[in-house]
Amino acid sequence: MDSSKKVIAVVAGGFSGEYEISIQSAQVIFENIDADKYEVYKIIITQEKWYEEKSKADIDKNDFTISIDGRKISFDLVFVGIHGTPGEDGKLQGYFDMLNVKYTSCNAVVSALSFNKIFCNRVVECSDVAVAKSIHLFSDRSYTVDEILERISLPAFVKPAEGGSSLATFKINEKEELMPAIEKAFGVDPQVMVEEFISGRELTQGAYVENGELIALPITEIICHKDFFDYEAKYTPGMTEEVTPANIDQSLSERMSLISKKLYQDLYCRGIVRFDYIYDENKDRIYFLEVNTMPGQSTASIVPQQVRASGRTLREFYDNLITQSLLNH
Repeated sequence: MDSSKKVIAVVAGGFSGEYEISIQSAQVIFENIDADKYEVYKIIITQEKWYEEKSKADIDKNDFTISIDGRKISFDLVFVGIHGTPGEDGKLQGYFDMLNVKYTSCNAVVSALSFNKIFCNRVVECSDVAVAKSIHLFSDRSYTVDEILERISLPAFVKPAEGGSSLATFKINEKEELMPAIEKAFGVDPQVMVEEFISGRELTQGAYVENGELIALPITEIICHKDFFDYEAKYTPGMTEEVTPANIDQSLSERMSLISKKLYQDLYCRGIVRFDYIYDENKDRIYFLEVNTMPGQSTASIVPQQVRASGRTLREFYDNLITQSLLNH
């Protein structure tokens, strides 16, 4: 062991339907952290077990350490690579905060807030950023279709309030489709969002801090060959085109970058986050859709595309995230 190297844990897995995507993201992160500068371990977290992937050594949850060949290993920093719970909703961050363990992502409160699409939208509205009209439904309360449609026009989306990768998300065009979709979404989460559809171009942008400067990465346009950008479209080759940098004019790019930087600050983000938008060309208006505080890092993911388009390598990018987190946590 080189005692001059910082020890990094790349944490992957989780308890949600995004487990496999997390494993893919963590592998890309793991492969692109400079082994000459850092001693890196991949930690897998499941409901049943927390362990180091190579040695299969169990994590001691009392202090988040592992013991390998008689040596107790503690970590200078955790690079969180879990999508969904418990890595994206703040639970893991709260655990690390109690142990005074540094990590790369947003803190527990920000992660929890942003993970709930409806709560996050209400905060974003306070930043004078446009959001689609939506209502908040709870599984322990009763609703009628007419009550919902008094407040929301069709077409609309039905989404679990807390969840990622567009799992259990439905586009509703007809009144008869609404309640079955809501029931399916309640099967995933006890809170559901019904959100009016906005026609426009789907654009997304990563943001992070580099050497103390807030950076907005090149924008990606998502051109989907399905009705909307659902789980299948996100992770099936050929279902979408992702154009980075997006073919948009400079003024729109600058406006969106300003919004991304403003939201990064107003939501008190840390590490790399990605903001999703719809641009309504008829109204010349940018609508915020959601913020992803644990954006995918797999080979097919958007943020790595944007990093490369900015002229950076993933190794440089991850090295900066680690350095920034160690300095400013």
